[in-house]
Amino acid sequence: MAQHRDERQKSPSRAVLLEKFGGPENLTVQSVPEPHAGAGQIRIRVTAGGLNPMDWVMTSDAGTAARFGLSLPCGFGTDYAGVVDEVGPDSTGYAVGDRVFGTAVSRALADHLVIESAGNISTGVAHHTPDGVDDRTAATLSIAGSTAAAALAVLGLGPDDTVLIGGAGGGVGVFAVQLARIAGARVIGTGSASSADYLRSLGAEPVTYGDGLADRVRAMDGGPVTAALDLHGTDTVDVARELGIPDKRICTVAAAIEGVPAASGANAGPEALRRIARLVDTGDIRVPIAATFPVEEIRSAVELQAERHVRGKIVIDLSA
Repeated sequence: MAQHRDERQKSPSRAVLLEKFGGPENLTVQSVPEPHAGAGQIRIRVTAGGLNPMDWVMTSDAGTAARFGLSLPCGFGTDYAGVVDEVGPDSTGYAVGDRVFGTAVSRALADHLVIESAGNISTGVAHHTPDGVDDRTAATLSIAGSTAAAALAVLGLGPDDTVLIGGAGGGVGVFAVQLARIAGARVIGTGSASSADYLRSLGAEPVTYGDGLADRVRAMDGGPVTAALDLHGTDTVDVARELGIPDKRICTVAAAIEGVPAASGANAGPEALRRIARLVDTGDIRVPIAATFPVEEIRSAVELQAERHVRGKIVIDLSA
């Protein structure tokens, strides 16, 4: 099959790169050779990328980067959305002009992205974007949505459950709260006092994190808490145990604790993410976008995301 290109291909191709590992001050936008789709591959003209904590954690130092198989010079970003503009020979399932979203670990923030048409979450994958989901929203779904889905699969929530979600207002929390509510569970979400209205808008009953959290949860009406999800570290796990929740009904995504199940986006099958995309398309899940930055302002975007106080998702715009 002949390669297909759009007119934008004539412009220089940009990519966010790191020449050395470290903080956001090392991120630069550089002109790079334009890649093309080979056999079994597709090329995507990326229009938007969604930031995740894993992006800057993976590239924070050489040792961490090596554990993820990254070497210099290194790309940046994992979530993307865009349009297929080349289809290589022997590629199936995609056509030029298809809108897609997905993951490409530490290389998603680039004008052009080449992935295997039969790829996976580790090597790079593309899902078809529903018509009713815009690219900026689609770019936020993959990592956070998959992580939330995997965690809730561990907990197996239902209408008889009340789940305590630590870090409910963050990128993964946005999906975890709403998926738990769709499953019929009551959700108590931790956050700052100023985030209470935001958490209510997602469907959670807000409670302020920090010392005395277990007592504040006990004082809430509605019965005992039956499950817990810790999205930041171990604080919520400690409180869950204090509340008498058995370890098998506690889940972490950012820490390993003996006896407590852990989940990551790699544990979620592709159908889980396609379901989330459909729920966004129908309006049953909404994705608050806290801020959008042009790719030239990538350093400022990562600095804001790294503060870990953002309500919702941060999106990088590559459409210009």
